[in-house]
Amino acid sequence: QVQLVESGGGLVQPGGSLRLSCAASGIIFSSYVMGWYRQAPGNQRELVASIGSGGSTNYVDSVKGRFTISRDNAKNTVYLQMNSLKPEDTAVYSCNARHITIRHLNFWGKGTLVTVSS
Repeated sequence: QVQLVESGGGLVQPGGSLRLSCAASGIIFSSYVMGWYRQAPGNQRELVASIGSGGSTNYVDSVKGRFTISRDNAKNTVYLQMNSLKPEDTAVYSCNARHITIRHLNFWGKGTLVTVSS
């Protein structure tokens, strides 16, 4: 059974930092591209950042220079370090695991809420 469990969300003031974690189980972690998505109320879900099995990364323009995605294949965990947070970063952040070659192997976590407010 595949599980992706996010943690680390919460309330933070503008300019603050949070680190999200996503622990994966039931998959061969190194065979998956891992991603962080977010969805704010009234908005579509968007890809925030992704990281390939070899460590290549991709970011949406709005978080470049502020967010860093990383992975620890030994711990089956992907991280999202979020710095200089803005109110517009407020959203539910969800972890995604997408197999590098088998399209239907695509899994989601339940999400963790990040609220940036003073």
